[in-house]
Amino acid sequence: MPSPPAPSIRRFTTRLNSLVCYNNRVSALASEVRLGSILIIDDDESVVHSFARILTLEGYKVITAMNGSSGLKEAEAVRPDAIILDLRMPIVDGLVFLRRLRANALQRETPVAIVTGDFFLDDRVSAELQNLGAALKFKPLWLEDLVGLARTLLLHKVSR
Repeated sequence: MPSPPAPSIRRFTTRLNSLVCYNNRVSALASEVRLGSILIIDDDESVVHSFARILTLEGYKVITAMNGSSGLKEAEAVRPDAIILDLRMPIVDGLVFLRRLRANALQRETPVAIVTGDFFLDDRVSAELQNLGAALKFKPLWLEDLVGLARTLLLHKVSR
C-alpha cells in the first residue's frame, strides 16, 4: 500500500489548487471586463490611432473623438464604460469635458482617466481632477500602462 503524501506535498497541492481557482476567477473577470467600451479623446491623431489599435487588439470596443466637444457628443450617444482623454485640447479641454460629463446624471459615475504630457500641473487643476474622480496618468504611456489603465477603469466600473 502506498504511503500518504508528505505534508509538504499536500500543502503544495492545496496551494496549487487554490492558485488555479484564483486564476480561473481572474480570467473570468478579465473576460467580462474586456467586453467593455472605451472612449478615447485626444487632439493628436497619432495618439488616438495608437491607443485605439492597442485596445482593440486587446478585445475592447473602442470609440474615438478628436476633441472634447465631439467627445461629449460620443459620450452622450454611446455611453461608454470608461473614458481616456487628453487634458490639453483646443475648444473643450479635458477639465471642461470632465466637468460637463459629471454634470450629466447618467454619466456621473463613468470611470475617467486624464492623460497628459504636462508634468507641471497647477495644484488647483490636480485637486479638481481628483475631486471629479479622474485618474491622472502622464504620457508617454507604454503598451502595458495603457492596457493596465483600461483594465483598472473597467474594473472600477464593474465594482460599483
